[in-house]
Amino acid sequence: MTEILRYTAFSTDPEGGNRAGVVLDARGLTDAEMLAVAASVGYSETAFAVPGGDRAFDVRYFSPVVEVPFCGHATIATAVALGERIGDGELVFSTRAGEVRLSTAGGRASLTSVPTRSVAAPDSVVEGALAALRWDAADLAWPVHVAHGGAGHLMVGVGSRERLAALDYDFSALGDVLRSAGLITAHLFFQRAGGVFDVREPFPVGGVVEDAATGAAAAAFGGYLRELGMVGDGRSLVLHQGVDMGRPSELFVEVRGDDDRVVVSGAAVAL
Repeated sequence: MTEILRYTAFSTDPEGGNRAGVVLDARGLTDAEMLAVAASVGYSETAFAVPGGDRAFDVRYFSPVVEVPFCGHATIATAVALGERIGDGELVFSTRAGEVRLSTAGGRASLTSVPTRSVAAPDSVVEGALAALRWDAADLAWPVHVAHGGAGHLMVGVGSRERLAALDYDFSALGDVLRSAGLITAHLFFQRAGGVFDVREPFPVGGVVEDAATGAAAAAFGGYLRELGMVGDGRSLVLHQGVDMGRPSELFVEVRGDDDRVVVSGAAVAL
């Protein structure tokens, strides 16, 4: 029988963070079986790890309805689960997005993303996303980009925390816009102060209304800020996500101006 662990990531409180299923030994499972397990777990993603050597694993990620190339919160959860069983230290995950290096210590994990990239979103994508979000161009305070940090995300920054809090979007329409552009989520953000941001993350592509913490999008966001020239020699960010859902999460992001890889860190606890 497949052992399924359940963790919440980017929080030390079981009532916060983003929940993930974790299968530490998925040898022998077919794609259809992994999707079925993810659907039965019902979280935004479940990670399936196959041991591949000394502290190295092949890892795949499934939402309840689709496989995604990379998932940050399930990666953090899997790394912490492994650290609790085989000891803290360095890990290497081979994912559909590329190689991800991690370190774990005391219930926390840090992942170093694949190379990030960010480009201005096509006008058609911007217009479609705004219509689906029921927002206006006047709500925008940042350039809208398509950014990648293991998976594709639409970066949409607003100038009002109230606008972010009042999120009420067209699930089907936004899903269609994201799928048409090969994207996973919409990363909606407001700059609270300096390197502190409030974030919301619709995930209709995966059959999920909203993610409480999205590590892959956090990596992409770091690359987005780097592309905009806003990190200098380096910058530390704190992303507050899940607050409006009642599942507060904290994601810590380190970006360097001379490195296209981004480090995302956070805690995880077993449920």
